[in-house]
Amino acid sequence: MTETVRIFALGGLDEDGKNLYVLEAGNDIFIIEAGAKYPDSSKPGIDFIIANYDYLLKNKDRVRAYIITHGHDDLIGALPYMYKDIPAPIYASKATIMMIEGFTKRRAMDIKYNFVEIEPSSRITIANRTVRFFQTCHAMMLSSGVAIKTEQGYVVYSGDFLVEYNANPHYRHDLNALAKIAERPILALLSESEGAEKAGYTSPNHRLTPHITAPFQDSQGRVFISLYNQSTYHLEEIIDMVKKHHKKLYLYDEYVRDYFARFNSIGMLKIPQINLVSPDDLLRVRKNDMVILMMAQGDDLYREIEALANGENEDKRIVLNPEDTFIVAAPPAPNFELLATDAIDCLYQTGVKVYEINRKMMSPMHASEEDLKMMISLLKPQYYIPVKGEYKQLMANAKLAVGMDVQLSHNNIFLLDNGMTIKFTEGKARLYAAGDEVVPTGDLYIDGTGVGDTTSTVLDDRTILSDDGVIVMGIAVSKSAAKVVAGPDIQMRGFVFVRENDAIINELTKLLVTSVNDFLKKGSFNADKCAEDISERAKRFVWRETRRSPMILPLISVVD
Repeated sequence: MTETVRIFALGGLDEDGKNLYVLEAGNDIFIIEAGAKYPDSSKPGIDFIIANYDYLLKNKDRVRAYIITHGHDDLIGALPYMYKDIPAPIYASKATIMMIEGFTKRRAMDIKYNFVEIEPSSRITIANRTVRFFQTCHAMMLSSGVAIKTEQGYVVYSGDFLVEYNANPHYRHDLNALAKIAERPILALLSESEGAEKAGYTSPNHRLTPHITAPFQDSQGRVFISLYNQSTYHLEEIIDMVKKHHKKLYLYDEYVRDYFARFNSIGMLKIPQINLVSPDDLLRVRKNDMVILMMAQGDDLYREIEALANGENEDKRIVLNPEDTFIVAAPPAPNFELLATDAIDCLYQTGVKVYEINRKMMSPMHASEEDLKMMISLLKPQYYIPVKGEYKQLMANAKLAVGMDVQLSHNNIFLLDNGMTIKFTEGKARLYAAGDEVVPTGDLYIDGTGVGDTTSTVLDDRTILSDDGVIVMGIAVSKSAAKVVAGPDIQMRGFVFVRENDAIINELTKLLVTSVNDFLKKGSFNADKCAEDISERAKRFVWRETRRSPMILPLISVVD
């Protein structure tokens, strides 16, 4: 009897980010990706979210490897937290390893990882199993997909990819490596879905060069360009443009300079010295020869832009003026579109010429419909599992596979949710959507150095504080004398302007004193119950008067 194979996701299905896929083959567990996602405005104070990994923690002795296909946060963001609890070798390219180390450093964490560097197209052995990597073309250099051998056939995970043929070895779409894998039986293909709704191929609409050529040629002053730190493909385009137009590139701040220094240490993202401006030479270069590159992660980039536009940037030598051109080459994600809009509005107010490159102009570097069809038709999997995307994207991926006439149908395409399990026995698959075979899943909130200790109650309290403010009601009592000995004191923050609402303050003061005196008269003073009474009465009064629901915090100090 062949070994049983199970596939499931702890994160990454019906959501954007937090990717974590698990392959169990016999007694071996392979973790494919360990990512994070960024919160929306409903989760104030949360840095990011990772998948609940309790199942893996309970089975950590069976975990043979982490396989990380490239260095984006949605694939590496959970690693520093999981690895402490579940140590295992991490198989990744040298660029991905560098990104993992950089992410961990930014979180001020000191973790000694066990890295195993792999070539994006290579064949290795893990736990006596053949594992084949195939290089993919994606926004991050040296990206790959992976095929893991089981007794029932290979399980292939596509990674992020698009079909493109170029001369840059960092972004190869390695058809030869894929063809060699396709020669073997493919039990299941797990393929990304983020671009599945888009018709045609992604290439060449993902390229930045067509959108920045005119500004580079026409600008009479400096060219500023802002870009996310996780798009090395576009960084290399910018470097090529700088060289082609004989410009000088200035790296905006210490973060950008450190980023390039780390890549240079592995022989990547090299800028010819003749095209690089040092901080000391910033004011010695003609303005129409200068390109200034700004980079950061996510919403931090737009905070940097807004600070520059408002003259609040750290380097006061850099001031925007109407001769300058500013290229915004980082379309904002939905969770910080308002911040991005405000930042870009501030740019326009400086008088600079602004070029906004939005998602309609430049496609994200994910597989579109024809890219996905190519992968499916080449590998001809026995079973197909759309992964990595929101539900509508997973559905679009499944539908295009059904229409390909490669023996894929509703019988062997699985549209899953996190925790659902597919079990393969003797080449036959069975889906478990309920019962003991379903793996418990959920979110863990990362808040500063805390992991999973921020509950929904805490988030509710933060939301109340941000929306309606807080009222603190303080008083000190003596139980033995049965009287108030200090206070009352009413403090408000983020609620109403005190001097304009003396009536509310006066009524809350009376309410506080009355409630405390009523409880003191009972003989046995219970501060907790008294505080509950004050809170309920104050909430009702404030709502009646203002139609707002601030947090009410009664603080009763008992002096004896």
